[in-house]
Amino acid sequence: GLVVAIALLWNRAIGPLELGLLIGFYVATALGVTLGYHRMFTHRAFESSRAFRTIIAVIGSMAVQGPVITWVADHRKHHAYTDQEGDPHSPHLNGPGFWGGVKGLWHAHIGWLFETVGTADKERFAPDLVKDTSLRSIEKLFWLWVTLSFVIPFAIGWIIGGGFGTAVTAVLWGGFVRVFLLHHVTWSINSICHFFGRRRFSVEDESRNVFWLAPLSMGEAWHHNHHAFPTSAFHGLRLWERIADPTGLVIAALEKLGIVWNVKRVSPERQQALML
Repeated sequence: GLVVAIALLWNRAIGPLELGLLIGFYVATALGVTLGYHRMFTHRAFESSRAFRTIIAVIGSMAVQGPVITWVADHRKHHAYTDQEGDPHSPHLNGPGFWGGVKGLWHAHIGWLFETVGTADKERFAPDLVKDTSLRSIEKLFWLWVTLSFVIPFAIGWIIGGGFGTAVTAVLWGGFVRVFLLHHVTWSINSICHFFGRRRFSVEDESRNVFWLAPLSMGEAWHHNHHAFPTSAFHGLRLWERIADPTGLVIAALEKLGIVWNVKRVSPERQQALML
């Protein structure tokens, strides 16, 4: 529907500026979540400076998926109870059969946002982040970062387009459509990647790799790989998986630049030992 809307509304409600804002803000805020919230803060897959941690936490907040410490606590709880009672968003806890699967997928994709989101005990699941004064401040100012994520594309549209009309279409595509698209891609990791796809490691959960979702999710859809090796900075483990893991490619580039260090990798021997 989004692709059709872009085609039908080209030069009416969307053009190069709006498309550029949509893609640019999507990639930036997605990396704020995948590289920052997930791989750095949740799983400590690499280290970086306090300044970089602060910047990436703010960018991740602009994805409008919740404050950083709250997000990390929920996700660590997911790993502690994956596809068992206590998992905030497993699709496998709503009974057997077809309707049990439908209810489970709904819960994992959207339903959990009205039931279990933000309920993980931060002191238990994210004590290291609770002690970080910078992250606590960023958490409290979550509303500000969300506001900025809409104000910035609005301002860019106004400055470049020279009017209120362009500013409105800029915030529509660079703000609301971007959030809508990124949210559904992120939620698909919880639902689709625990229900459909391929497995190759011996792990006690229902995580799956879903290749077609990998580029849109910045590599997060190599989700079975991630559950097999949670602390790995790279979710794509084979060559063609690594190519479709944009977050991993960015981490590798940042490592070469000296911006991040102590990047955790999985050796071929460890992978072979866990093969089904």
